Amino acid sequence: MCNLYRMTKAPAEIARLFGARGSAGANFAAEVYPGYPGLVVAEGETRVMTWGFPLVLKGKNGQPLRPKPVNNAREDKLGTSFWRPSFERRRCLIPVTAWAEAEGIKGQMTRTWYSLAGEEVFAVAGLWRPTEEWGAAYSMVMVDGCPQMAEVHDRMPVVLARESWEQWLAGTPAEAFALCQTCSSELAVDRTAERWGAGRPAASSG
Repeated sequence: MCNLYRMTKAPAEIARLFGARGSAGANFAAEVYPGYPGLVVAEGETRVMTWGFPLVLKGKNGQPLRPKPVNNAREDKLGTSFWRPSFERRRCLIPVTAWAEAEGIKGQMTRTWYSLAGEEVFAVAGLWRPTEEWGAAYSMVMVDGCPQMAEVHDRMPVVLARESWEQWLAGTPAEAFALCQTCSSELAVDRTAERWGAGRPAASSG
């Protein structure tokens, strides 16, 4: 599952590339973590939302704990009550420069970055919804991983071809679900020595 990605383009450039209206005051980091702001394209405009649908858990005394951001939606779970309303009515595009997976021995894991070969930015299939806890929030849709990343992880984001963007945003649920396929395009792989937890924010924005 994806728990870290980069988006290094300016909001104005994303608005141009995706044919969307720009929104003022977009504020997000180049490296996006669950529970923190990221840029999405929804309802014809670029919007900053929190990455992850809030899941409220309860402690031993029955009191609610701080919400957990559920930042990945498996394609085989899109029909469940947690995801179905958003999948049917609120789909978005998530601009991504590259996403990272942890690779190596536990406690010594490093970042391995994946991107679409030859593309500076690409679109990942997303869902969004309004929340009481964090305002608008979004999640990535995940499918089986491709052979290029088989040694690192068995799941990957749904990478959408440019010609499929409108179908994901405006198609029927059946038409959108047909796009939930493992990416067949070549990926660029960047194995780094950077530790997996390096640079991670100390506390959740939620």
